[in-house]
Amino acid sequence: MLSSIGIPGLILILIIALVIFGPKKLPEIGKAAGQTLREFKNSTKDLTSDVSDEVKETKDIVQEKNSK
Repeated sequence: MLSSIGIPGLILILIIALVIFGPKKLPEIGKAAGQTLREFKNSTKDLTSDVSDEVKETKDIVQEKNSK
């Protein structure tokens, strides 16, 4: 995603954000965005671990049935 924007595009976006929000609000917005991304990452990690646990349980059940 970032590679398709390129450095000049990223600089332009940062300048526009600076003009719109001002230098005082920009760090707050960055912090909020970071927290949101962190929560999303943790939620995704929890979801994938839940799914992998269920897959493992299902494989164990299938192996038990096949061994009988």
